[in-house]
Amino acid sequence: MVLVEIDKDLRSVQEARNIIVRAKKAQLQFKEFSVEKIDSIVEHVAIKAKEHAVELAQMAHEETGFGKVSDKVIKNTFASQRVFEYIRDMKILGIIQEDQINKTMDIGIPLGVITALIPSTNPTSTAIYKSLIALKSGNGIVFSPHPNAQKCSKKTLDIIIAAAIEAGAPEGLIGYLDTLTLQGTQEMMKHKDVALILATGGEGMVRAAYNSGTPTISGGPGNGPAFIERSANIKQAVEDIITSKTFDNGVICASEQSIIAEDFIAEEVKRELLKQGAYFMTNEESDLLGNYLLKPNGAINAAVVGQSAQFLAEKAGFSVDNSIKILVSNQNGKPISSINPYSREKLCPVLAYYTEKDWQNACERCIELLTNEGQGHTLTVHTKNEDVIREFALKKPVYRILVNTPAAIGGIGATTNLAPALTLGCGAIGHGSTSDNVSPWNLVNIRKVGFGVRSLDDLRGAGANQENASCPSTKELQETEDIAAILKVLLERVKQ
Repeated sequence: MVLVEIDKDLRSVQEARNIIVRAKKAQLQFKEFSVEKIDSIVEHVAIKAKEHAVELAQMAHEETGFGKVSDKVIKNTFASQRVFEYIRDMKILGIIQEDQINKTMDIGIPLGVITALIPSTNPTSTAIYKSLIALKSGNGIVFSPHPNAQKCSKKTLDIIIAAAIEAGAPEGLIGYLDTLTLQGTQEMMKHKDVALILATGGEGMVRAAYNSGTPTISGGPGNGPAFIERSANIKQAVEDIITSKTFDNGVICASEQSIIAEDFIAEEVKRELLKQGAYFMTNEESDLLGNYLLKPNGAINAAVVGQSAQFLAEKAGFSVDNSIKILVSNQNGKPISSINPYSREKLCPVLAYYTEKDWQNACERCIELLTNEGQGHTLTVHTKNEDVIREFALKKPVYRILVNTPAAIGGIGATTNLAPALTLGCGAIGHGSTSDNVSPWNLVNIRKVGFGVRSLDDLRGAGANQENASCPSTKELQETEDIAAILKVLLERVKQ
């Protein structure tokens, strides 16, 4: 007998259907658990994930080649410990608010089964984070890992699944696609039992999620400018920017992509950048690197993601000292466009540099950059001027304005008190469904309960009183007509 191997695409599609069916069945049980039981499962998963932070960071670096192991450990710890600490005391399920005065009640209801996409840039930390917020909100969750990060993603999920079951979660509540194909992932996104897609990844996959017909929450591309205003602590501002841009070699989408400095302090900013490890490329070197950053079709070259300044320079055709942390391209006078890589998102330690005569012109430059790419995402301001902060907060087309902090770790809520998250919504202007740092609040529906406090007769009475207050009575109308008649007679006599 000749055995015919089932087509991989068909096997992947069937596998996707199976894990969703299992997750749906398990979630129907899970949503009936007490809040205390759900919280205990979430806590146990967070603890176990943190215990494996180093191992998973090493696996992610080895498999993807992106970033730095030490920074991936920080991200894994952030995704487990910091996210858990933030969501631990959230009242998200059951009766979450009761107003005795106005007689209303809010009840948190899980969505059901969530399909989650895992990016190659932050695979292990994203899997931990999405699992925790899904469980906290009473949902099941199934994952499609990125093909270039499937080993570390699956290892992370195996740890999470084992921890959840050990703490009492139903089997199948968390699952992942083992046979990875595009068709299998598409089935996971459009399946009738999937309530929501949590999409984090490349533009193509995010677009496919929105086109699936299933409600979708996604992050978007970042292209965050960092404005250094004349009142800023320049040394600290530069330190924050370099810290951010070199954190995991720039793979976090909230990281700065350009610096805009006021003319008044531009030379001081440049000197500080050089002092702290920046290398200003010549025009020729900028062109060489620019050609390597972009592929012929205009897309960012994946080979540059999460790589060091030395690696990038070597690939472009020049060299820099081992002390160099970031590469900087002076872009004054250069066009901002989709074909200029320096005015787009660069998930590596490369920055564009602009100077403007004052904060108003810097404001316009920021808007121009964000309109080119990154609308709705993130912008950073380094200043002591409260008026400038307010002007930027009111007028910039982004939903995260960060002040005096490294953008990469400030945007995700590590050095700020924003919600800790690895999916950063870009709102309507960024073609997204939310502008939030995505948390369990984005993964529940709120059932509204309203008690009757007025009757139809009350409404009729109110209407009658309103009518009586604004309309004259019959007697008043009669008197008005009599006065009009007298006036008419008097006018006729005057004419005679």
